[in-house]
Amino acid sequence: MVGYSYLKGFKSHLESEALQGALPKKGRNNPQKCSFGLYAEQISGSAFTEPRASNLKTWLYRIKPSVVIGGLGEFVENSKRAPYVQQAEIVTPERLRWNPLDVEGQPANDKQIDFVAGLRTVAAHGDPSNRDGLQIYVYTCNKPMNMSCMYNSDGDMLIVPQLGSLDIRTEVGLLHVDTGYIVVIPRNIKFAISPVSEHARGYVCEIYGRHFELPERGVIGANGLASEVDFLYPTAAFRDEDVETEVICKFQNRFFVSFVESDPFDVVAWRGNYLPFMYNLENFCPVNSVLFDHMDPSIFTVLTSPSATPGVALLDFVVFPPRWMVQEDTFRPPYFHRNCMTEYMFILCVHTSGAD
Repeated sequence: MVGYSYLKGFKSHLESEALQGALPKKGRNNPQKCSFGLYAEQISGSAFTEPRASNLKTWLYRIKPSVVIGGLGEFVENSKRAPYVQQAEIVTPERLRWNPLDVEGQPANDKQIDFVAGLRTVAAHGDPSNRDGLQIYVYTCNKPMNMSCMYNSDGDMLIVPQLGSLDIRTEVGLLHVDTGYIVVIPRNIKFAISPVSEHARGYVCEIYGRHFELPERGVIGANGLASEVDFLYPTAAFRDEDVETEVICKFQNRFFVSFVESDPFDVVAWRGNYLPFMYNLENFCPVNSVLFDHMDPSIFTVLTSPSATPGVALLDFVVFPPRWMVQEDTFRPPYFHRNCMTEYMFILCVHTSGAD
Protein backbone atom coordinates (compact mmCIF):
# COMPACT_ATOMS: atom_id res chain seq x y z
CA MET A 1 0.00 0.00 0.00
CA VAL A 2 2.86 2.37 -0.82
CA GLY A 3 1.53 5.88 -1.39
CA TYR A 4 -1.65 5.31 0.60
CA SER A 5 -2.20 6.51 4.15
CA TYR A 6 -5.16 5.83 6.39
CA LEU A 7 -6.92 6.95 9.53
CA LYS A 8 -8.45 4.46 11.95
CA GLY A 9 -11.65 4.13 13.97
CA PHE A 10 -15.13 2.98 12.94
CA LYS A 11 -17.40 6.03 12.49
CA SER A 12 -14.94 8.16 14.43
CA HIS A 13 -14.96 11.92 13.94
CA LEU A 14 -11.86 12.44 11.81
CA GLU A 15 -10.23 15.20 9.79
CA SER A 16 -7.60 15.37 7.08
CA GLU A 17 -6.03 18.04 4.87
CA ALA A 18 -3.87 17.61 1.79
CA LEU A 19 -2.61 21.19 2.16
CA GLN A 20 -1.62 22.34 5.63
CA GLY A 21 -3.94 25.07 6.84
CA ALA A 22 -6.84 24.13 4.56
CA LEU A 23 -9.14 23.21 7.46
CA PRO A 24 -10.93 26.06 9.29
CA LYS A 25 -9.70 26.88 12.77
CA LYS A 26 -11.29 27.81 16.10
CA GLY A 27 -14.16 25.36 15.88
CA ARG A 28 -15.54 26.82 12.67
CA ASN A 29 -16.88 24.69 9.82
CA ASN A 30 -18.24 27.35 7.47
CA PRO A 31 -16.14 30.52 7.74
CA GLN A 32 -16.87 33.58 5.64
CA LYS A 33 -13.62 32.96 3.74
CA CYS A 34 -12.00 29.53 3.60
CA SER A 35 -8.25 29.12 3.28
CA PHE A 36 -6.83 28.98 -0.26
CA GLY A 37 -10.16 30.25 -1.60
CA LEU A 38 -11.82 26.89 -1.04
CA TYR A 39 -15.58 26.33 -0.85
CA ALA A 40 -17.19 24.72 2.20
CA GLU A 41 -19.87 22.08 1.65
CA GLN A 42 -21.54 19.59 3.95
CA ILE A 43 -22.67 16.09 2.96
CA SER A 44 -25.12 14.44 5.34
CA GLY A 45 -25.67 10.73 5.87
CA SER A 46 -28.57 11.25 8.28
CA ALA A 47 -31.26 13.75 9.16
CA PHE A 48 -29.98 16.89 10.88
CA THR A 49 -31.92 16.07 14.04
CA GLU A 50 -30.91 12.43 14.52
CA PRO A 51 -29.30 11.64 17.89
CA ARG A 52 -25.58 12.26 18.08
CA ALA A 53 -24.83 8.54 18.23
CA SER A 54 -26.30 8.04 14.74
CA ASN A 55 -25.78 11.50 13.22
CA LEU A 56 -23.47 11.34 10.19
CA LYS A 57 -22.00 14.29 8.33
CA THR A 58 -18.76 15.47 6.74
CA TRP A 59 -17.62 18.96 5.82
CA LEU A 60 -15.77 19.16 2.50
CA TYR A 61 -13.43 21.99 1.46
CA ARG A 62 -13.08 21.93 -2.31
CA ILE A 63 -11.61 23.99 -5.11
CA LYS A 64 -14.93 24.47 -6.89
CA PRO A 65 -18.44 24.03 -5.49
CA SER A 66 -20.37 20.94 -6.52
CA VAL A 67 -22.97 23.12 -8.21
CA VAL A 68 -20.83 25.15 -10.58
CA ILE A 69 -22.90 27.67 -12.54
CA GLY A 70 -22.72 26.66 -16.17
CA GLY A 71 -20.64 23.62 -15.31
CA LEU A 72 -23.25 21.08 -14.28
CA GLY A 73 -24.99 19.55 -17.25
CA GLU A 74 -28.50 18.18 -17.21
CA PHE A 75 -28.79 14.58 -16.10
CA VAL A 76 -30.13 12.31 -18.82
CA GLU A 77 -31.34 8.78 -18.12
CA ASN A 78 -29.02 6.23 -19.72
CA SER A 79 -29.92 2.59 -19.07
CA LYS A 80 -27.13 1.47 -21.41
CA ARG A 81 -24.51 2.79 -18.95
CA ALA A 82 -25.23 -0.20 -16.67
CA PRO A 83 -27.00 -2.64 -19.01
CA TYR A 84 -26.97 -5.63 -16.65
CA VAL A 85 -28.48 -3.88 -13.61
CA GLN A 86 -32.10 -4.99 -13.64
CA GLN A 87 -35.24 -5.06 -11.56
CA ALA A 88 -35.98 -8.35 -9.82
CA GLU A 89 -38.33 -10.22 -12.14
CA ILE A 90 -37.93 -13.89 -11.23
CA VAL A 91 -39.34 -15.08 -7.91
CA THR A 92 -38.66 -18.62 -6.72
CA PRO A 93 -38.51 -20.47 -3.39
CA GLU A 94 -35.82 -22.77 -4.78
CA ARG A 95 -32.22 -22.77 -3.61
CA LEU A 96 -30.07 -21.47 -6.47
CA ARG A 97 -26.38 -21.77 -7.31
CA TRP A 98 -24.24 -19.95 -9.87
CA ASN A 99 -20.86 -20.57 -11.43
CA PRO A 100 -18.48 -17.61 -11.24
CA LEU A 101 -18.55 -15.11 -14.08
CA ASP A 102 -15.89 -15.85 -16.68
CA VAL A 103 -13.51 -12.90 -16.57
CA GLU A 104 -11.89 -14.02 -19.82
CA GLY A 105 -15.16 -13.96 -21.73
CA GLN A 106 -17.23 -11.44 -19.72
CA PRO A 107 -15.92 -8.93 -20.53
CA ALA A 108 -14.10 -10.25 -23.59
CA ASN A 109 -10.41 -9.48 -23.89
CA ASP A 110 -11.02 -7.11 -26.80
CA LYS A 111 -13.84 -5.26 -25.00
CA GLN A 112 -13.04 -2.65 -22.38
CA ILE A 113 -15.63 -2.42 -19.62
CA ASP A 114 -15.51 -0.40 -16.40
CA PHE A 115 -16.95 -1.11 -12.96
CA VAL A 116 -20.37 0.46 -13.62
CA ALA A 117 -20.91 -1.29 -16.95
CA GLY A 118 -19.72 -4.55 -15.40
CA LEU A 119 -22.34 -4.62 -12.63
CA ARG A 120 -24.81 -7.51 -12.94
CA THR A 121 -27.86 -7.91 -10.71
CA VAL A 122 -28.10 -11.31 -9.01
CA ALA A 123 -30.81 -10.73 -6.40
CA ALA A 124 -32.93 -7.89 -5.08
CA HIS A 125 -35.51 -7.09 -2.44
CA GLY A 126 -37.50 -4.00 -1.55
CA ASP A 127 -37.59 -0.57 -3.09
CA PRO A 128 -35.10 2.31 -2.81
CA SER A 129 -37.95 4.84 -2.88
CA ASN A 130 -39.08 3.43 0.48
CA ARG A 131 -35.54 3.32 1.87
CA ASP A 132 -36.05 -0.38 2.55
CA GLY A 133 -34.39 -3.25 0.73
CA LEU A 134 -31.19 -4.30 -0.95
CA GLN A 135 -29.66 -5.42 -4.21
CA ILE A 136 -26.80 -7.89 -4.78
CA TYR A 137 -24.49 -7.73 -7.79
CA VAL A 138 -21.43 -9.38 -9.20
CA TYR A 139 -18.99 -7.22 -11.12
CA THR A 140 -16.25 -7.74 -13.67
CA CYS A 141 -14.11 -4.96 -15.08
CA ASN A 142 -10.88 -4.41 -17.00
CA LYS A 143 -11.03 -0.65 -17.59
CA PRO A 144 -10.36 2.22 -15.16
CA MET A 145 -12.89 5.01 -14.61
CA ASN A 146 -10.34 7.66 -15.57
CA MET A 147 -12.79 10.14 -17.05
CA SER A 148 -15.91 9.19 -15.11
CA CYS A 149 -17.22 8.86 -11.57
CA MET A 150 -20.35 7.55 -9.89
CA TYR A 151 -22.44 8.28 -6.85
CA ASN A 152 -25.32 6.18 -5.58
CA SER A 153 -28.35 8.08 -4.29
CA ASP A 154 -30.18 4.84 -3.48
CA GLY A 155 -27.91 3.42 -0.80
CA ASP A 156 -24.54 2.36 0.57
CA MET A 157 -22.42 -0.06 -1.50
CA LEU A 158 -20.37 -2.79 0.17
CA ILE A 159 -17.78 -4.06 -2.33
CA VAL A 160 -15.96 -7.38 -1.90
CA PRO A 161 -13.12 -8.03 -4.40
CA GLN A 162 -12.78 -11.72 -5.21
CA LEU A 163 -10.23 -11.57 -8.04
CA GLY A 164 -7.85 -8.66 -8.50
CA SER A 165 -7.22 -5.58 -6.36
CA LEU A 166 -8.98 -2.25 -6.81
CA ASP A 167 -7.76 1.33 -6.60
CA ILE A 168 -10.68 3.51 -5.54
CA ARG A 169 -10.59 7.30 -5.73
CA THR A 170 -13.24 8.98 -3.60
CA GLU A 171 -14.05 12.59 -2.85
CA VAL A 172 -12.25 12.30 0.49
CA GLY A 173 -9.18 10.31 -0.61
CA LEU A 174 -7.72 7.12 -2.02
CA LEU A 175 -8.23 3.47 -1.06
CA HIS A 176 -6.27 0.44 -2.24
CA VAL A 177 -8.48 -2.62 -1.72
CA ASP A 178 -6.92 -6.07 -2.02
CA THR A 179 -8.72 -9.40 -2.11
CA GLY A 180 -9.61 -10.25 1.47
CA TYR A 181 -10.67 -6.66 2.20
CA ILE A 182 -14.11 -5.11 2.00
CA VAL A 183 -14.91 -1.48 1.28
CA VAL A 184 -18.09 0.49 1.99
CA ILE A 185 -18.92 3.60 -0.04
CA PRO A 186 -21.77 5.54 1.59
CA ARG A 187 -24.75 6.97 -0.24
CA ASN A 188 -23.97 10.03 -2.43
CA ILE A 189 -20.17 9.89 -2.07
CA LYS A 190 -18.55 10.15 -5.50
CA PHE A 191 -16.03 7.47 -6.45
CA ALA A 192 -14.11 6.00 -9.38
CA ILE A 193 -12.75 2.45 -9.50
CA SER A 194 -9.68 1.22 -11.38
CA PRO A 195 -8.71 -2.46 -11.51
CA VAL A 196 -5.07 -2.94 -10.58
CA SER A 197 -4.64 -6.17 -12.56
CA GLU A 198 -5.80 -7.01 -16.07
CA HIS A 199 -9.17 -8.25 -14.83
CA ALA A 200 -11.14 -7.79 -11.64
CA ARG A 201 -14.19 -9.62 -10.32
CA GLY A 202 -16.14 -9.49 -7.10
CA TYR A 203 -19.41 -8.85 -5.32
CA VAL A 204 -21.43 -5.79 -4.33
CA CYS A 205 -24.24 -5.45 -1.82
CA GLU A 206 -26.27 -2.26 -1.95
CA ILE A 207 -28.53 -1.44 1.00
CA TYR A 208 -31.38 1.06 0.79
CA GLY A 209 -32.04 1.31 4.52
CA ARG A 210 -29.91 2.33 7.50
CA HIS A 211 -26.15 2.53 7.21
CA PHE A 212 -23.89 -0.33 8.23
CA GLU A 213 -23.11 -0.64 11.92
CA LEU A 214 -21.04 -2.95 14.07
CA PRO A 215 -23.15 -5.65 15.74
CA GLU A 216 -23.57 -5.49 19.48
CA ARG A 217 -21.41 -8.02 21.34
CA GLY A 218 -23.85 -8.63 24.19
CA VAL A 219 -22.64 -11.34 26.57
CA ILE A 220 -19.50 -11.87 24.45
CA GLY A 221 -18.17 -8.82 26.26
CA ALA A 222 -15.91 -5.95 25.26
CA ASN A 223 -13.70 -7.83 22.78
CA GLY A 224 -13.98 -10.11 19.77
CA LEU A 225 -15.58 -9.92 16.30
CA ALA A 226 -14.58 -6.79 14.32
CA SER A 227 -12.66 -4.18 16.29
CA GLU A 228 -13.34 -0.48 15.69
CA VAL A 229 -9.64 0.32 15.37
CA ASP A 230 -9.21 -1.99 12.36
CA PHE A 231 -11.47 0.04 10.06
CA LEU A 232 -9.43 2.26 7.75
CA TYR A 233 -10.41 5.63 6.28
CA PRO A 234 -8.65 7.56 3.50
CA THR A 235 -6.73 10.76 3.98
CA ALA A 236 -7.38 13.83 1.84
CA ALA A 237 -5.92 13.61 -1.69
CA PHE A 238 -7.28 16.06 -4.23
CA ARG A 239 -7.10 16.31 -8.00
CA ASP A 240 -7.66 19.47 -10.03
CA GLU A 241 -8.02 18.74 -13.73
CA ASP A 242 -10.41 20.84 -15.81
CA VAL A 243 -11.39 18.12 -18.24
CA GLU A 244 -14.83 16.86 -19.16
CA THR A 245 -15.86 14.19 -16.67
CA GLU A 246 -18.82 11.85 -16.91
CA VAL A 247 -20.85 11.83 -13.68
CA ILE A 248 -23.10 8.80 -13.19
CA CYS A 249 -25.93 8.92 -10.67
CA LYS A 250 -27.94 5.88 -9.59
CA PHE A 251 -31.35 7.04 -8.42
CA GLN A 252 -34.51 4.96 -7.93
CA ASN A 253 -32.77 2.02 -9.60
CA ARG A 254 -32.20 4.05 -12.75
CA PHE A 255 -28.95 5.47 -14.08
CA PHE A 256 -28.53 9.10 -15.08
CA VAL A 257 -25.49 10.63 -16.76
CA SER A 258 -24.20 14.20 -16.82
CA PHE A 259 -20.93 15.83 -17.88
CA VAL A 260 -19.03 18.49 -15.94
CA GLU A 261 -15.97 20.53 -16.77
CA SER A 262 -14.71 20.73 -13.18
CA ASP A 263 -12.98 17.90 -11.34
CA PRO A 264 -15.32 16.01 -8.97
CA PHE A 265 -12.32 14.94 -6.84
CA ASP A 266 -11.07 18.43 -5.88
CA VAL A 267 -11.66 18.13 -2.10
CA VAL A 268 -8.52 19.51 -0.43
CA ALA A 269 -9.59 18.92 3.18
CA TRP A 270 -12.45 17.43 5.16
CA ARG A 271 -13.71 16.69 8.67
CA GLY A 272 -16.54 14.48 9.83
CA ASN A 273 -17.74 10.91 10.31
CA TYR A 274 -19.59 10.19 7.04
CA LEU A 275 -16.84 8.57 5.01
CA PRO A 276 -15.94 5.51 2.92
CA PHE A 277 -13.96 2.86 4.78
CA MET A 278 -12.34 -0.53 4.32
CA TYR A 279 -11.62 -3.52 6.53
CA ASN A 280 -9.28 -6.52 6.35
CA LEU A 281 -11.34 -9.66 6.97
CA GLU A 282 -8.24 -11.38 8.39
CA ASN A 283 -8.58 -9.06 11.40
CA PHE A 284 -11.95 -10.55 12.34
CA CYS A 285 -11.76 -12.35 15.70
CA PRO A 286 -14.26 -15.25 15.61
CA VAL A 287 -15.89 -16.80 18.64
CA ASN A 288 -17.39 -20.28 18.69
CA SER A 289 -18.56 -23.21 20.81
CA VAL A 290 -15.74 -24.83 22.80
CA LEU A 291 -17.55 -27.95 24.04
CA PHE A 292 -20.48 -29.18 21.93
CA ASP A 293 -22.95 -28.14 19.18
CA HIS A 294 -22.65 -25.37 16.63
CA MET A 295 -23.42 -21.76 17.44
CA ASP A 296 -25.73 -19.82 15.10
CA PRO A 297 -23.93 -18.14 12.15
CA SER A 298 -24.86 -14.69 13.48
CA ILE A 299 -21.78 -14.88 15.73
CA PHE A 300 -19.69 -14.29 12.59
CA THR A 301 -21.33 -10.93 11.73
CA VAL A 302 -18.86 -8.26 10.63
CA LEU A 303 -21.34 -5.49 9.76
CA THR A 304 -25.09 -5.18 10.08
CA SER A 305 -27.77 -2.87 8.71
CA PRO A 306 -30.63 -2.83 11.24
CA SER A 307 -34.27 -2.82 10.20
CA ALA A 308 -37.15 -1.08 11.94
CA THR A 309 -37.79 -4.26 13.97
CA PRO A 310 -35.44 -4.57 16.98
CA GLY A 311 -33.12 -7.56 16.64
CA VAL A 312 -33.92 -8.05 12.94
CA ALA A 313 -31.44 -6.88 10.32
CA LEU A 314 -32.07 -5.67 6.80
CA LEU A 315 -28.73 -7.29 6.07
CA ASP A 316 -25.96 -8.99 8.03
CA PHE A 317 -22.56 -9.30 6.37
CA VAL A 318 -21.02 -12.48 7.79
CA VAL A 319 -17.60 -14.08 7.28
CA PHE A 320 -16.61 -17.70 7.97
CA PRO A 321 -12.84 -17.38 8.44
CA PRO A 322 -10.34 -20.20 9.02
CA ARG A 323 -10.82 -21.27 12.63
CA TRP A 324 -10.54 -24.21 15.03
CA MET A 325 -13.68 -26.34 15.38
CA VAL A 326 -13.12 -28.62 18.37
CA GLN A 327 -16.61 -29.48 19.60
CA GLU A 328 -17.12 -32.91 21.14
CA ASP A 329 -19.86 -35.35 20.06
CA THR A 330 -20.97 -32.91 17.32
CA PHE A 331 -21.60 -33.54 13.64
CA ARG A 332 -18.79 -31.55 12.02
CA PRO A 333 -20.59 -29.68 9.18
CA PRO A 334 -23.01 -27.00 10.39
CA TYR A 335 -26.57 -28.20 10.81
CA PHE A 336 -29.14 -27.74 8.07
CA HIS A 337 -31.58 -25.02 8.98
CA ARG A 338 -34.65 -23.49 7.39
CA ASN A 339 -34.15 -19.82 7.98
CA CYS A 340 -36.49 -16.83 8.23
CA MET A 341 -33.80 -14.83 6.39
CA THR A 342 -32.57 -15.23 2.83
CA GLU A 343 -28.88 -16.15 2.56
CA TYR A 344 -26.52 -15.28 -0.27
CA MET A 345 -23.16 -17.04 0.06
CA PHE A 346 -19.94 -16.77 -1.92
CA ILE A 347 -16.40 -18.10 -1.58
CA LEU A 348 -13.45 -15.70 -1.52
CA CYS A 349 -10.84 -18.37 -0.82
CA VAL A 350 -11.14 -22.11 -0.25
CA HIS A 351 -10.84 -23.67 3.20
CA THR A 352 -12.54 -26.73 4.63
CA SER A 353 -16.06 -25.85 5.74
CA GLY A 354 -19.40 -27.57 5.70
CA ALA A 355 -20.75 -24.56 3.79
CA ASP A 356 -18.38 -24.98 0.82
